[in-house]
Amino acid sequence: MPKGVNKVTLLGHVGKDPEIRATQGGTTAANFSLATSERHREGEEWVDHTEWHNLIAFQRTAELVRDYVKKGSQILIEGKLQTQSWDDKESGQKRYKTVILISDLVLLGGGQERENGNGGSQTISNSANAGKGSGSSNSRKQGYSQRHEDYGDLGITDADVPF
Repeated sequence: MPKGVNKVTLLGHVGKDPEIRATQGGTTAANFSLATSERHREGEEWVDHTEWHNLIAFQRTAELVRDYVKKGSQILIEGKLQTQSWDDKESGQKRYKTVILISDLVLLGGGQERENGNGGSQTISNSANAGKGSGSSNSRKQGYSQRHEDYGDLGITDADVPF
């Protein structure tokens, strides 16, 4: 029996342009927020509720976030929750912040991207197995995770996906 599962899947819009930085080791990191919205009915009225999520991407995913993600972009992410803690310099209290470490990212077209003719989607993965395996690395689509490559022999294309 597994010890536990830490997995998050979110579909939403980026709240502000990503902040790009380099770690002390030189790894590219991107920090940004994502808004997810729900709508429910209260009596005769529809009420929207927006939840904000703090996201962090590293390495190749962070570089692609830097190049292609901006405020308002619609994305689908998979990742895991991680709680960070620090001591507040002013009050001396211990503070906590929960973030989502992105492992897979899908850039979805819409809004400004669709108007500019870039309305498709692109999948980006931090998967250790992405792009590995038999065959030339040039013949594989860069950025697709291993699980997408597993279905390559079935002839499934983007046109077969209903969304």
